[in-house]
Amino acid sequence: MKSLARFCYRRRWWILISWVVLLIGINMLSINLGSAYANSFSLPGTNSTHAESLLKSGFASKSGDVDEIVFQATKGTILSHQRSIDAVVAKIAKLPDVSNAVTPFQGGPLQISKDGKIAYAVVYFSKQSFLLKNPQIQAVETAAIKARSSSLNVQFAGSAFGALSQPKGSPGEIFGLIATAIVLILAFGSFFAMLLPLGVALFALGIATAATTLLSHGLSIANFAPILGSLIGLGVGIDYALFIVTRSRQGLKRGMSVEDSIVTAVNTSGRAVLFAGFTVCIALLGMLVLQLSFLNGVAIAASLTVLITMFASLTLLPAFLGLFSMHVLSRKERRKLKNDGPEPLIVATGWQRWANFVSRHPKKLSLVALLAIVIICVPFFSLHLGSSDQGTDPAGSTTRQAYDLLAKGFGPGFNGPLQVVGVIHSPKDQSTLVTLAQSLQGKPDVAAVAPLQISKSGTVGVIYVVPKSSPEDKKTEQLIAAIRSTYIPAVTTSSSAPIYVGGLTAIFVDFASIFTSKIPLFVGVIVLLGCLLLMVAFRSIVIPLTAAAMNIFAAGASFGLVVAVFQWGWGSSLIHAGTGPVESFLPTIMIAILFGLSMDYQVFLVSRMHEEWLNTGSNEEAINRGQANTGRVISAAALIMICVFFSFSFGGQRVIAEFGIGLGGAVLMDAFILRTVLVPALMHFFGNANWYMPNWLEKTVPHLAVEATEDVPV
Repeated sequence: MKSLARFCYRRRWWILISWVVLLIGINMLSINLGSAYANSFSLPGTNSTHAESLLKSGFASKSGDVDEIVFQATKGTILSHQRSIDAVVAKIAKLPDVSNAVTPFQGGPLQISKDGKIAYAVVYFSKQSFLLKNPQIQAVETAAIKARSSSLNVQFAGSAFGALSQPKGSPGEIFGLIATAIVLILAFGSFFAMLLPLGVALFALGIATAATTLLSHGLSIANFAPILGSLIGLGVGIDYALFIVTRSRQGLKRGMSVEDSIVTAVNTSGRAVLFAGFTVCIALLGMLVLQLSFLNGVAIAASLTVLITMFASLTLLPAFLGLFSMHVLSRKERRKLKNDGPEPLIVATGWQRWANFVSRHPKKLSLVALLAIVIICVPFFSLHLGSSDQGTDPAGSTTRQAYDLLAKGFGPGFNGPLQVVGVIHSPKDQSTLVTLAQSLQGKPDVAAVAPLQISKSGTVGVIYVVPKSSPEDKKTEQLIAAIRSTYIPAVTTSSSAPIYVGGLTAIFVDFASIFTSKIPLFVGVIVLLGCLLLMVAFRSIVIPLTAAAMNIFAAGASFGLVVAVFQWGWGSSLIHAGTGPVESFLPTIMIAILFGLSMDYQVFLVSRMHEEWLNTGSNEEAINRGQANTGRVISAAALIMICVFFSFSFGGQRVIAEFGIGLGGAVLMDAFILRTVLVPALMHFFGNANWYMPNWLEKTVPHLAVEATEDVPV
């Protein structure tokens, strides 16, 4: 690490030019090629996947995305606007990316509300929404809007129109960056010291975003991955740079030369950054063990972002530190250094006093911290995984207005109809489907059942079932389960042809079920890997086990906060997010990120303690010094992450808001309860057992130095 730091310092202009060339080159390439993000996923072997496959084979014209154009007569009735509605729907049906379009009047009473005020046209796109380009969807919307008038309201519902109306980027991001700059100015008192972490993180993020765009052409990456990458990249990038800049500034204030301060910073904090960065990547790549294609692209893209920000902190940052020289200190600090000389190794600060207080009351503080975390974790036990529908979109969005109109005119379940799809090999199979359609009439939570539709080939039949409850309601999940396990078996005693339940709602129910079943495996894998890494790094058994417990506490508290805001609605109006289930894939991705971030703080805190333990041999002294020296920088880093994460909650995308609130809240509790109180208190309580490792294990595991044993240039 020392050789790398000296090289980056002495060849700083070459390092800077190389990074600038990389930034410009990769962004030009990504702009020329464009992006290929897609929310595509497959659930092989599930009931809903079989239903979707049958529909594609039997009803090719209906295998693409099915969306609705919703009309509301504000004056008169829908019938009085028939001419203008038929005209725009006929035009839409001729568009190249539309396989068919059905007006409300072709569908009869099923497409017009009983009061005659609300109706909908069905648009059958030729492809699924994630394969459609925005101009293809926009062409349909532009044509339909021509029917809008003072007496006819026109809105749009469905996946394709939902994708079109998604906000680009995160408008709140700029406020997060401003808040970050303020925190850095308060922490350092120097403009250049503030500029370094922020600048390096943004520089690395510019490269990582372009690289992810290029990667999307060879790997299926979800649409929200770039924003999620920005969230992670800014958070860890600023943190990593902050730790190195802080250590370099400490060296300068203790009388080191610029070069030696940089070398010492990279050789100490830089080692922790390297270890923490790879730990975050391991946690993210742990999602690959779940073997879900939807997550693979997100995991690889996020890991790539972390790697780029980590390498920027270890190479570009030392070059910048060399260019800024003594200006990373404020004028007051430079003047004090010149007049009073170097500051002592141990400086009496508020954090030193707090560390001493923790060492005197470890048991009481441990109990208080544990009680606080447990209380915050309580909502977690009400976690409902699923998929929020367009009823949780912002109130003014076209998809939310269309959702509300359809619910008003046709009932809440209309927004998530179920597709009961069966194979027809013989007249007996067809008779079975007819009997099933009749038996579903009047069942609990069934609002309506459409007549059996048979494909042109006569080999596939589909029954559309409208629940009484909304798509995100638990009653709809129960209805799907009842149809599969009770209603279908009851009529198939004389038929062996398979019948499945599909539709978007059923797909998301299966999605949530698969994720829920795989979470224990995922948590077990990343906790085990994390424990092994910490055991190798710190030659200890107690520290890895403590870290694992802290990570689980942080995750529980984070999900408790997400449930309180997005399911219970506590404060959700402040970020314009509706209440509903938590996205089924959120826990897996968030656990990976949280585990990585929690390990960051654990590594930075304990590596400094371990460094002092190796230098002093005193557990009490090591914990006090480690906490006193890292308390300020960890709290500043946490405040920065909180600002960045919370700022993403105001972008208008519910899933990103869930990540922002969950991660921001987790960092808040992790840094100011777990790492500031609980971890040091427990380490005081455990005593020298913190650093115990059996001889046989000591000889077995490889040695990996995360910290230097001297705080002086070598």
